[in-house]
Amino acid sequence: MRLKVIIPVVLISLSAGVLAFTKLNHYDDPPGRYEVIMSLVGQMLKEGHYQPKPIDDAFSKEVFNKYLRSLDVEKKFFLASDIKSLQPLSTHVDDELKGAPLDCFRNINTIIKQRINEAAGIYPQILAQPFDFSKEESVVLDADKIDYPVDSVARYEAWRKLLKYRTLEKFTDLQESRDKSKVDSIKNKTDQQLEADARGKVKSLYDRFFERLKNHQDDNDRFSLYVNAITTTMDPHTDYFPPDEKRQFEEQMAGKFFGIGAGLKEEDGKIKVISIITGSPSWKDGRLKINDVIQKVAQGDKEAVDITGYPVEDAVKLIRGNKGTTVKLTVKSVDGTVKDIAIIRDEIVQEETFAKSAVINGTHKIGYIYLPEFYSDFNDRNGARCADDVAKEVAKLKAEKVEGIILDLRFNGGGSLPEVVQMAGLFIPEGPIVQVRSRGGQAVVLRDRDKNVQYDGPLAIMVNEYSASASEILAAAMQDYKRAVIIGSKQTFGKGTVQRLYTLDDFYPVKDGQSLGALKLTQQKFYRANGGSTQLKGVASDIVLPDPYYEVSERKDSDALAWDEIPKSDYTIWHNPVNAESLKRSSDKRMETSPAFKLMNENLATLRKMEKQDSYSLNIDTYKNEQKVNTAALKRYDAVNDKVKELNITSMKVDLDKLGNDSSKVARNKDWLKARTKDIYLDEAVNVMNDLIVQSLPKMQRKAQ
Repeated sequence: MRLKVIIPVVLISLSAGVLAFTKLNHYDDPPGRYEVIMSLVGQMLKEGHYQPKPIDDAFSKEVFNKYLRSLDVEKKFFLASDIKSLQPLSTHVDDELKGAPLDCFRNINTIIKQRINEAAGIYPQILAQPFDFSKEESVVLDADKIDYPVDSVARYEAWRKLLKYRTLEKFTDLQESRDKSKVDSIKNKTDQQLEADARGKVKSLYDRFFERLKNHQDDNDRFSLYVNAITTTMDPHTDYFPPDEKRQFEEQMAGKFFGIGAGLKEEDGKIKVISIITGSPSWKDGRLKINDVIQKVAQGDKEAVDITGYPVEDAVKLIRGNKGTTVKLTVKSVDGTVKDIAIIRDEIVQEETFAKSAVINGTHKIGYIYLPEFYSDFNDRNGARCADDVAKEVAKLKAEKVEGIILDLRFNGGGSLPEVVQMAGLFIPEGPIVQVRSRGGQAVVLRDRDKNVQYDGPLAIMVNEYSASASEILAAAMQDYKRAVIIGSKQTFGKGTVQRLYTLDDFYPVKDGQSLGALKLTQQKFYRANGGSTQLKGVASDIVLPDPYYEVSERKDSDALAWDEIPKSDYTIWHNPVNAESLKRSSDKRMETSPAFKLMNENLATLRKMEKQDSYSLNIDTYKNEQKVNTAALKRYDAVNDKVKELNITSMKVDLDKLGNDSSKVARNKDWLKARTKDIYLDEAVNVMNDLIVQSLPKMQRKAQ
């Protein structure tokens, strides 16, 4: 799982002089682009990483195995003999990072292209013949529990079983649709016809899959995978970004990009327009319509690229670009007409990235703030910054006279370090928020120095196992100060490291405009005010709720840095400290008697049992019985929200006025509110907040309650 990173503003100004590299060593003179990238990455890992592993043969072997897995996730391409023949190169990666020829990468690259071409001829043969679903056989889908095929016969058999399983899935779905249908052309179909239809659907799926592998995954893509196998072996959050991904990363952090403002999706190998942002270049132009299919993309007057079969993310890469530049789309409309549409790219703001608030009415009037990430536009001084935005939401909620505020950081993967420090300062008078230590250095304390507190009322923070980095800093600080109650998963993700983005072009002259990309390098580790690291352990919630998200955290990655601690920083707890134990006792009692949470726990136990299934039957009767049990379990899971009372959550008038008559924005806002009206976790957070509001009252007022 790739999480967003923490990039201190003071480290955003990139220059080639930050790391004093020695002269690049190369066997080739002049070196090729790949060789330059490898040498730069090797030196940066060695000289700039917070805690570098020795780049030696053991490191090489780990990279070698990781790269093979990334190329052949299901073990359906490589043969065991390929792996054996490549083994002598498994200790070559460290040499390549020091300037040796890229023999490991190039040999693997040659073989995987050959094996993909061979597999592209296997699946049509298998899918050309009917499957016999009465046979007793099974397939193992977990690649960690199978070996590479010993020869081409074994590989064919592995593909046969996989394709049979995929066809069985489609076949039983079609049977179910037939049994429910009232349309003669469907309900009169025989099993033989449905089986043929199922094979056709699976073939279409794999046609597109191989089309992408052969035509849209080139040597550059596989080289990027190779470099990332190296960087993530150093630690999970050190990443290599090729030029397009670097741009996407910066856009994500800023909450804006330069494009045409059209929402896209892939449907049957075609890129279809599903929405157009009001005020965007597409909206202003008026020619691009919802349900149009984009067939080709051209940069200005250059030759157009046919994007049929492209994954949507690759199509987006072509359509986005620099502000003021022209992109030409060849579009097929619903009525069948084909036309070329030239649109000038402009700034598109991704409003879903930004902080958003609402009011929950009930026993007490509670403010709710949703923050999907700790965003900050580092390239625009006047760009969006989450600390300022949350401050504005707090001000609006105070104007509504809310009695408590819930800050929702679930699924918030992190972002800017300065923003989280500033945001924490909204809730405490002053003091250390986080300690940051660089390689071989002393910890630096990042403090809130503003003695003013914008909001001093009851505060709760919602987290889950996907809450990481900056989310963990804020939750940890509020917990250390006893300023807020933390509600959610047993623990958060556990990402306690800080990264810096380096543009590789700053270290080596770029030739022919071919950018080298960028390296996101782990250079610091952060620690709580109490001295403990959030690395691996994350933040333990005060109120632990049953969590369907598991085995996603940092501790599951063998390459993650270790947990440690440093001396505690000097800080003063909140004047009216949260009594988390009292809140926990009340919450536990509620959950013990809650039909919704009881059903939730039963369902989670069933789901986890399903996750442990090793093999899957290819016999239709056995398969249907298994699916019947699984479907019943999933339906029970879906029924949990039916047992949750509906929250009265509404947008504030000031926000509704901003939406105006923009129907798309109004609809998205309604959907956003609806998703929270029957949220079992938010429901319990409201219950906890009700208790906290009473707890925070002076004793005399508490008795009156």
